[in-house]
Amino acid sequence: MSTNISLKHINKLAIPALIAGVSEPILSLTDAAIVGNIPVNATQSLAAVGIVTTFMSMLIWVLGQTRSAISSIVSQYVGANKLEKIKNLPAQAIFIITSLSVLIIVSTYPFAKYIFKLYNATDLILDYAVVYYKIRVLGFPFTLFTIAVFGAFRGLQNTYHPMIIAIIGAISNIILDIIFVYGISGFIKPMHIEGAAYASVIAQILMALFSAYFLLKKTEIPLKPSFPFNPEIKRFLLMILNLFIRTIALNVTLYYASSFATSYGAAYIAAYTIAINLWFLGAFIVDGYASAGNILSGKLFGEKAYATLITLSNKLIKYGVVIGVILGVVGGIFYYPIGRIFTKEPEVQEAFYNVFWIVLVMQPLCTLAFIFDGIFKGLGKMKYLRNVLLFSTFIVFIPILFWLDNLDYKLHAIFIAITFWIIARGIPLIIKFRQLFLPLAQNN
Repeated sequence: MSTNISLKHINKLAIPALIAGVSEPILSLTDAAIVGNIPVNATQSLAAVGIVTTFMSMLIWVLGQTRSAISSIVSQYVGANKLEKIKNLPAQAIFIITSLSVLIIVSTYPFAKYIFKLYNATDLILDYAVVYYKIRVLGFPFTLFTIAVFGAFRGLQNTYHPMIIAIIGAISNIILDIIFVYGISGFIKPMHIEGAAYASVIAQILMALFSAYFLLKKTEIPLKPSFPFNPEIKRFLLMILNLFIRTIALNVTLYYASSFATSYGAAYIAAYTIAINLWFLGAFIVDGYASAGNILSGKLFGEKAYATLITLSNKLIKYGVVIGVILGVVGGIFYYPIGRIFTKEPEVQEAFYNVFWIVLVMQPLCTLAFIFDGIFKGLGKMKYLRNVLLFSTFIVFIPILFWLDNLDYKLHAIFIAITFWIIARGIPLIIKFRQLFLPLAQNN
């Protein structure tokens, strides 16, 4: 039976994936919005949240690649109608990745102060960053567990249950943020930045618990790891290795961006924190359609339906660009109110407004890069994704950033460099995809 790639079916996968995808940036944006408005040292607290969020994103993106690898393998076996052969793979993958996350906590916890000094954090910002991280990192294994379970669901062509889990996490985080950061008179003392960290950890634990529940109740995939390892574990680990290198390159970009912003002063890193988290939000919104591309391309590849795969890519390009334009227009309409949501500091607002337009302009370009990222992950073509990220980071982003920083462009340097980085990610993927599959589609 041929795979359905109608707009209705794509939306059935994309919209729940979109809602699920925004859960992580919503956690960070909620912390930023609430911490940015506390009555004591708001700018320093917001800057600390931004630095830690950047580092945590690096850890999550490096190890969270299990979602893409699991989704790719499961979806291809679903397409080939051979799911039974890899039913024990997700549990083995989850076991490996959560074990690694515990090792990372043990190895980074004692050195948090030195880690954030590398981001140019000093004085009160450094103190707040250490406090926030030492709490927030405790939720790391639960986050990776949830991400891996989401990968299994995606491979099974199911984005509905991850959406429900993400909604639970986002709502609980917002409620707990307000309670813990500001306190409840007579019951809970205001905990400020520590409260934001505790709220995030509890939300992450809740998401992990619901992930386990839904996977066990709604699918036939077990959570208890069984051995020996599935034969596909070698391909899984090779995918993870390539995605690991790719994600290191991606996080080199984020490190340099955050480090340069921090070096410009507290107001600049606070403005950068707002802008980059809004950029992440846009990325995760588009990721709904990238996820649909990931899910469907893997299944179509398993079916060897190459002509349908080409049609799918053309449809996703159209839908993604439309979404990118809508995001840019909406951001333009609410340009100034958006800034006021996150900070009342005039200096921070001014720095943010000076660069937010770049974030909005690059949205349609982001959609192309992210959608083809998703398609290539579904196809299991992780090596090419790795090479593209290495090129766009070290040959495009870093030279442009240093050049524009030398011209004293400050935050403009960072976001212009990110724009060219996105272009260098998207165009090679589109060209390679068509080179690979147009001949196969014609022969098919």
